[in-house]
Amino acid sequence: MWKSSAVITRYAKNPVLSKEHVPYPASLVFNAGVTKYQGRYVMIFRNDVVEEWGKPKFLGTNLGLAFSDDGLNWEVQPEPCLEMHDEEILRVYDPRLTVIDGRCYVCLAVDTRHGVRGGVAVTDDFSHFEILSLSVPDNRNMVLFPERINGLYARLERPFPVYSRGGRDRFDIWFSDSPDLRYWGNCQLVLGVEHVPWSNDKIGPGAPPVKTPKGWLTVFHAVDRDNQRGKRGWEERWQKRYSAGIMLLDLERPWEVVGMSKEPLMWPETPEEKEGFRNDTIFPGGMILEESGEVKIYYGAGDAVECLATAHVDDLLKLCTAPK
Repeated sequence: MWKSSAVITRYAKNPVLSKEHVPYPASLVFNAGVTKYQGRYVMIFRNDVVEEWGKPKFLGTNLGLAFSDDGLNWEVQPEPCLEMHDEEILRVYDPRLTVIDGRCYVCLAVDTRHGVRGGVAVTDDFSHFEILSLSVPDNRNMVLFPERINGLYARLERPFPVYSRGGRDRFDIWFSDSPDLRYWGNCQLVLGVEHVPWSNDKIGPGAPPVKTPKGWLTVFHAVDRDNQRGKRGWEERWQKRYSAGIMLLDLERPWEVVGMSKEPLMWPETPEEKEGFRNDTIFPGGMILEESGEVKIYYGAGDAVECLATAHVDDLLKLCTAPK
């Protein structure tokens, strides 16, 4: 069994957001994107609405919006934001927020009738969103870097190559870049699932990277699967466990891993993480580097609530030892 790194401190008043904080129908409030924008903390969170608590009969998914002055206490806005639904698009979820050149960009997972697509949108007021691009299926877990690299926008992503990866989960982290956030190319493998000692199923980007003098500090999610696992949550079978890792990417060639912790950054341990809609689940979606050096990591716990953990940036960098 693994355990969380000693450098991580979970917020004593977790969760920072749950269904009780939302002024409209809400059930599972988790996997939020968080950033600082124009002097305030901003959160866009996923809200899955179920018919009955404890049973996985879903009524729909929307994205909620919340603001905070301290990153701890959140005020949820009266209505959901950024709704996309038509004959082709079924729902959007798992947002990630990145501020680039004074504008807030939102990466999204988009379920469609022809597969999962990764979307990029931009907003200046969180009321109006312009959709800039949608990938081909199957791709998601996209996160943007907070500045252009060598003149190009850059992102991490996690495609779903089932056919070419043996017909099962075996998903890795990739890099691509773009001149305009619409057309993407220069695809490079960043990290394979086989490079993460505590994962045997899939990995994917977590929160958007933050820049440090030593490289792009990057959290990711990692999944281990045991087919002997049975009912661990609301569903009849839940065979996976989600944890979080951390790595450092080269500043100029961000598809190159400078270093990575060989042990998990966060492992499911608290009641929120161990029990929920899906037990043993941690999914980081927001990371903020404060001027003090404190790093705030926001993560979905149990696919049911949104939580917060903190660490000092120097301690996180020390974890990213050189790859063997």
